[in-house]
Amino acid sequence: MTAITRTGRTGRGRGSVALLACGALAAAGLAAAGVAVLEPQSATASSHREAPLISGQPQFDNTDVYAFVSPDHPDTTTVVANWLPFQEPAGGPNFYTFATDARYDIHIDSDGDAQDDLLYRFTFKDHRKNENTFLYNTGAVESLDDPDLNFTQTYDIELLRLEHNKVVSTHKVAESLPVAPSNVGKASMPDYQALRDQAVQKVPGGLKSFAGQADDPFFLDLRVFDLLYGGDLSEVGNDTIRGYNVNTIALQVPNTYIQESKEQPVVGIYSTTERENAEGDWTRVSRLGMPLVNEVVNPVKDKDKFNASSPEGDGDFLKNVTEPELPKLIEGIYKIKAPAEPRDDLVGVFLTGVKDLNQPPNVKASEMLRLNTAVKPVAEPKRLGVLDGDTAGFPNGRRLTDDVLDIALQVVEGELVGSKNDLGDAVDANDKEFGAAFPYVALPTAGSDTKADGKATKSDATGLTGGMSSITASWDDNTVMLVSAASGATGVLLVVLGVTWLRSRRHPARESWLG
Repeated sequence: MTAITRTGRTGRGRGSVALLACGALAAAGLAAAGVAVLEPQSATASSHREAPLISGQPQFDNTDVYAFVSPDHPDTTTVVANWLPFQEPAGGPNFYTFATDARYDIHIDSDGDAQDDLLYRFTFKDHRKNENTFLYNTGAVESLDDPDLNFTQTYDIELLRLEHNKVVSTHKVAESLPVAPSNVGKASMPDYQALRDQAVQKVPGGLKSFAGQADDPFFLDLRVFDLLYGGDLSEVGNDTIRGYNVNTIALQVPNTYIQESKEQPVVGIYSTTERENAEGDWTRVSRLGMPLVNEVVNPVKDKDKFNASSPEGDGDFLKNVTEPELPKLIEGIYKIKAPAEPRDDLVGVFLTGVKDLNQPPNVKASEMLRLNTAVKPVAEPKRLGVLDGDTAGFPNGRRLTDDVLDIALQVVEGELVGSKNDLGDAVDANDKEFGAAFPYVALPTAGSDTKADGKATKSDATGLTGGMSSITASWDDNTVMLVSAASGATGVLLVVLGVTWLRSRRHPARESWLG
């Protein structure tokens, strides 16, 4: 119990154990499936700055992909893909734009053969009204066509149909759709919700589209990379993505458009970014499907290769998956015994889909989200998804509310092979509520909201599990006293965090699919 308690001191972050866990979990799965991935190495959030080349190209860096049956329109599927991580909201005067020399692509595999059947492509253009000012906006902005919004972007959508990875047709779905701007601040954009609403566009064929800035929906404590929370879990308790924004592309598509048939409703979904070079050729520089794979599963030598690859070639990364490093790291630091290898238990979760849930017939193991579009959404989603008996959640697709790190941590530590556990990182939800309608992502934090009043916006302690929930941290005298007391009694604080983190949360419903 001592070792588990030590492991449990993860506070409110998707941290050390958890972050690495998801990666190893994906890795192990790839391994058993004959689709290798890689060893954990340094990185950051889901795909935030996960590879050497892409970390220097944030406009092209795809951070997360979500795919779920739309809760308010269950005859449709919504895909949310995010780019350009760690946007400081007040980071002007050159705020955050989509690249104009990029192709932002959403890929659909309708039959499980690891090859694209459909591809939705988004390309962007810049527009500036006045070149003789440095300002993003020259006054209060009340609409997307407001003369005071000096800088704007528009985008086109193309639909490419493919056979055996060859394009057989291209169709312009929409053009010159408006992009929601960066949320400069309350003075500049007093009603940002109105701007968001105007950027939600109906597209012919029953589709909806959105592109623009949003709150980053991923939640975790990135200090995992400081030797697994300092090596002794002394660094815990911060959702370090809180307060940062991303650029979001969201697309809602009728299920019948992407399904192979009603009898075969499972689709594979992932996203990529291609960049145009000086000769006019296009190179894939980012790829993302399942969360956390490239950042904490692939070793540095394979990260850029993975970003440039396609799912049908995932067998190239096999070796490092059959013997994943993550469980060994956890065992070495926190004394939780690693499950026996090879990790065949993880194949269904991360590579092929779970049998009788989201595994298409004759599936070829490959890394992408797999969604059974015939599974209806639930009124009250459970954050642990399928592990808690909620088959509409991860790993059946990925909803914004799914706690993929807790799910991954429990599975990588043997949940599927008899080592029942309730491990988690105590970061159970995003700091902002998600919307009830498309595009569902929360509004971006405004530039005027961050640190303007001297309060901590990314490091308060509210939301810690159990008895810690009454603590409110801010940069005032009380907080200084709290921090001082904590630093003087680290052991007590860690015990409290460990106990709350380890609080038993059994989920009998999971037996229905674990067998």
